[in-house]
Amino acid sequence: MLGPVLLAASRSAAIRRIVSAAPVTRPTVDRFVAGERLAEAIPVVRALAERGLEVTLDHLGEDITDPAEALRNRDAYLALTEALAAEGLAGRAEMSVKLSAFGQALSGGHDLALAHVTPVVEAADAAGTTVTLDMEDHTTVDSTLAILAELRRRFPRTGAVLQSYLFRTEDDCRALAGEGSRVRLVKGAYKEPASVAYQDKREVDLAYVRCLKILMAGEGYPMIGSHDPRMVAITQELARRFGRKLDEYEFQMLYGIRPAEQERLAAEGHRMRVYVPYGTDWYGYFMRRLAERPANLAFFLRSLVGRG
Repeated sequence: MLGPVLLAASRSAAIRRIVSAAPVTRPTVDRFVAGERLAEAIPVVRALAERGLEVTLDHLGEDITDPAEALRNRDAYLALTEALAAEGLAGRAEMSVKLSAFGQALSGGHDLALAHVTPVVEAADAAGTTVTLDMEDHTTVDSTLAILAELRRRFPRTGAVLQSYLFRTEDDCRALAGEGSRVRLVKGAYKEPASVAYQDKREVDLAYVRCLKILMAGEGYPMIGSHDPRMVAITQELARRFGRKLDEYEFQMLYGIRPAEQERLAAEGHRMRVYVPYGTDWYGYFMRRLAERPANLAFFLRSLVGRG
């Protein structure tokens, strides 16, 4: 029951001020966010790479209200690309972008987001890495997939995220299961109405498996974004069924969640990518992590009690 409340809180400016001011928040956030500055995130990437893990980096900055912020986010990703190349990490780390950070929700946002994200994808390609377009709430899906199609004309390795809790996602999986596509499948972390999304966890899980089967049977490159042991096991079984080699799909998990499992999968030879966010605009991301898993919320509440 707390999940919808926390998701609503993730967009509340008043609650943001309260949570941000709490003394316990910063050390708790550090469990899930790799610092506020690029200089803090790069050592985290290097340490993960040294443990046999791959990375996707997210510069936090969604839900902007000013076109100038979109430019700042573009420039932050260009600086990130430059740093990955300079540090020799481009082969182990890609980038994840939320198009709302590039102005998608502003007036004329579709064209604005495409104009701002294109130089980031160009720079990533030149550096030897790539970009995955994160998916946000259901109102952004058509625009995001249209931008993906445009980017893939020149940069076919550009990836996208699909969310199993949306009714439409099985059809989207079929459309994106072709050769050369890169799709990260997740369950979904936004509060969506019953008119467009499954509300029951079991239904979301069943939809995830149906989508997973479509992607694993296809000719693209599935990226399994889940911490659920059942989904990991089902993926391994589907890989055997469809004859996929270990380098023909990958697992993805969030920084700070199930790190031992991440290292276990990597040690078994699986490609294991860690989603590493960084930046000052961490509040919305942090609240969604609390909403997703009761264990995350319990960890935060224990910290509050311990400081009380």
